[in-house]
Amino acid sequence: MTERDSSGRPHVRGRILAALVFALALTALVGCSRGGKGGRGAAPAPAAVMTVTAAPLERSELSRKISMNGSVYAWQEVIIAPEVGGYRVADVLVDVGAHVKAGQKLVMLSTSLLEAEVATKQAMVNQRQAELDNAQSALHRGQMLADTHVLSESDLDKLTSDQLAKRAALASARADLDTSQLRLKFTSVTSPDDGVITSRTVTVGQIAQAGGEMLRLLRNGRIEWRGEVPEMRLGELAPGQDVAVSTVEGLVVRGKIRIVAPTIASGNRTGLVYVDLPPDDRVRPGMFARGEIEIGRGPGFTVPLESIVSSDGYSYVFVVRPDNTVERRRIETGAVLGDSIEVMSGVQGNEMIVNKGAGFLKDSDLVNVSAVSGS
Repeated sequence: MTERDSSGRPHVRGRILAALVFALALTALVGCSRGGKGGRGAAPAPAAVMTVTAAPLERSELSRKISMNGSVYAWQEVIIAPEVGGYRVADVLVDVGAHVKAGQKLVMLSTSLLEAEVATKQAMVNQRQAELDNAQSALHRGQMLADTHVLSESDLDKLTSDQLAKRAALASARADLDTSQLRLKFTSVTSPDDGVITSRTVTVGQIAQAGGEMLRLLRNGRIEWRGEVPEMRLGELAPGQDVAVSTVEGLVVRGKIRIVAPTIASGNRTGLVYVDLPPDDRVRPGMFARGEIEIGRGPGFTVPLESIVSSDGYSYVFVVRPDNTVERRRIETGAVLGDSIEVMSGVQGNEMIVNKGAGFLKDSDLVNVSAVSGS
C-alpha cells in the first residue's frame, strides 16, 4: 500500500523507491541483450603498448679481441749529464727535437782551467822523468863502483831505493796527468747513442754540476705502448702478437707485443703488456692510446646496438614471444662490430629480438610488431 501525505498524494519516499527499482530492471535487460547478441560475455582484448620492429639473431664471422687502455712511453729515455762539475757551460749545440748521432757533441764546458791544469801536470811528469833519469844514472855508477869494492853495500842499497822511489813518483805524476786529460775530455758532453733530444734544462753560462741533468735523449727514437690487461686475460697474450694502437686523434699504429709483464698489480689486478711501435713523429711519449689485440676468429651471434638496454650494470634485450608479449632477458656481450654487438649468452639463435623501441618496454608488455627488421 502506497503511503500518502495529509493532502492525499503519494509520499515522496515511495516515488524514489519506485524509480530505483525501474533503473535496476532496465540495467539487467540491457546486460542480457548484450550477452545474447555475441553468445558469450568475454572482456575485450587489451591493446598493444607500442609498435616495435624485431629481427632474429644474426650469425656472423667474429674477430675475438682484447681491448685495453694505455699510454705511449719512450723505450729508453737517457739522462745526459756532465762527468765533471764546477765549470761554466760555454755552449749548447742542440735543442729539443734535434736528431743526434752517437758521439756527437751536445754541450761544451769551459776548458781554460783544465788546460792550465793539464799543462801543470805535464810539467810535473817531465820533472819526475828527469829525477828518475838521474837516479838511474847514479845507480848505474854505484853498481860499477861496487864491483871494485869502492862502494859499500849499504850505499848501493840506498841508490837502488832512491831509483825505485823516483820511478814511483813518475808513475804517480803520469796518473795525475791522465786524470786531468780525462777531465779535459769530459768538458765535451757527447751523445751516448743515436736518438732524439726530448728535454733541455741546460743554459749557457751556468756552472755545471757533475751528474746534474742537462738533456734527455729518446734512445734510437724508439717508442712503445704499455697497456693494462685484466688478470684473467693475460694468459691469452704472448710476444709477437699484432696490436692495433689507436690515439685520441684517430691515428692507428700497428705494433707487436715485445713482452708480457710477469707480475700483476695488486691494486687493480691488471698486468702490463709492452708493445713495440714503429717510429712516427705523430705518436709521442705521454699520449693516451687504446689497444686492440686479436686473439682469434670464429662464428657468433650479433644484435644491433639499439637492441641493448642497460640497467644496474647489466645488459638486456627484449625477446618477442609467440603471443606478441616481450620477455626481458639478461645477456653477456662481447666485441662491438660497427653498429652491432656480439651476444655471447642469454638468447638462442631462433629467437626474435626487439630492435627499435626496446628502450621503452618492460617485461611482459604486449607489442605490435610492424615489420621484421632486415627482412
